[in-house]
Amino acid sequence: MKGNVYFYILVMAAVTYLIRVLPLTLIRKPIKNRLIRSFLYYVPYVTLAVMTFPGILDATASVYSGAVGLFAALLLAFFGASLFQVAAGACGVVFLLELLLYH
Repeated sequence: MKGNVYFYILVMAAVTYLIRVLPLTLIRKPIKNRLIRSFLYYVPYVTLAVMTFPGILDATASVYSGAVGLFAALLLAFFGASLFQVAAGACGVVFLLELLLYH
């Protein structure tokens, strides 16, 4: 059993290393394709969204209040509110909704 753990760690290390090193060694020229450039531009934003979205819905007592808070945040951001205003507004909406529903 203990030998398997070391093998798994070695495989994870190799995969992580290859993912980081292969692009550096295979792609030496600047990327000129617009599609690939736009894809690579949005990768950090999509990764952050994928990691954040489940936390938004699970952080509240109900998935529904989390969804309403997310919708409120999207509306505030769409209408040009600052990051602080978006966060405070979403938290306020969730707080009021859970206060009304669970008390």
